[in-house]
Amino acid sequence: MANLSLKGVNKIYPNGFQAVKEVNLEIEDKEFMVFVGPSGCGKTTTLRMIAGLEEATSGQIHIGDRMVNDVSPKDRNIAMVFQNYALYPHMSVYDNMAFGLKLSKTPKAEIEERIQRAAKVLDITTLLDRKPKQLSGGQRQRVALGRAIVRKPQVFLMDEPLSNLDAKLRVQMRTELIKLHNDLETTFIYVTHDQTEAMTMGTRICVINNGEIQQVAEPRTIYKYPINVFVAGFIGAPQMNFFNGKIKETADVIIEGVTMPINTELVERVKKDNRYNQDIIVGIRPEDIYLSKDDQGLEVTVAVTELLGSDLNIYFKVGDKQYVMKTDSSITPEFGQKIKVKFDPQKVHLFDVENEKSLYYDDEETINVAVEA
Repeated sequence: MANLSLKGVNKIYPNGFQAVKEVNLEIEDKEFMVFVGPSGCGKTTTLRMIAGLEEATSGQIHIGDRMVNDVSPKDRNIAMVFQNYALYPHMSVYDNMAFGLKLSKTPKAEIEERIQRAAKVLDITTLLDRKPKQLSGGQRQRVALGRAIVRKPQVFLMDEPLSNLDAKLRVQMRTELIKLHNDLETTFIYVTHDQTEAMTMGTRICVINNGEIQQVAEPRTIYKYPINVFVAGFIGAPQMNFFNGKIKETADVIIEGVTMPINTELVERVKKDNRYNQDIIVGIRPEDIYLSKDDQGLEVTVAVTELLGSDLNIYFKVGDKQYVMKTDSSITPEFGQKIKVKFDPQKVHLFDVENEKSLYYDDEETINVAVEA
């Protein structure tokens, strides 16, 4: 078990492309840290630099109290689980799990003990004599995890390990990975582009875009208090809606000519920063928009509806722009119908038009509101 530290880490390829930009990050011992972001954002490159599979152009990588920039992957005491499982097809499950231990000349009795223990934890004891081609995708993923567990690494690195599984199995494996982390009490670093995986699995989430860390926080904080427009739009499904608005002298906001109230914390920020009469980006999540009961609010036109069991997504248009609200499926508006909607003032987000930064924040590090436990 170990903490992990990245200090000013950059990755610039020979063609001049900078994949990772000045990453500074502290990961605590036994933490489940999730790197999340769109494809090509630099999250896998960062993971590979931690593993030693990519060389950092500059900066320092520490695992525990040791800087590992010049340490080979096999000597970093980490284990990596890949997206494609990377199992040897000609070997049995047992031999796949034992391979690394044999290379390190681990005694035979200890290899047996470690494999049996890991197989029991992962419920693959009956599969030890089979070859990978005889296994399902979920079983292969368990074997890949078992191969990592038996090495007793300080840090587990996982690069989109569930992306090749079907939706039902992904849900099951998410639960098993959380349980595995709790059982092993080891540091996990997990890469994914799936924000649902990030929100459900991580003790903290590191949101990355264009090679830069955008925000690092617990899932609840990331969701309730995103630091900027990118984080707000990336985390959440359906994603947050963004409207062009203007702040009134009363500290309300005007959207398409309709006045909308905002919460007390934002009113205080508006007053403090003297943002009256300024243009603003107004963010509101689909679940925080509701149908008006008093014929007041923003008039919109229903474009599409999606029935999701007990929930209904209503895609609506304001002018030529489309937005979405999430409501109860007992409501059944028709295509083209005019309806009026309101926003929950306690859930409204305001972002600066120039830098797209949330008004909740004083700076990149300090949140200006009390985060609920």
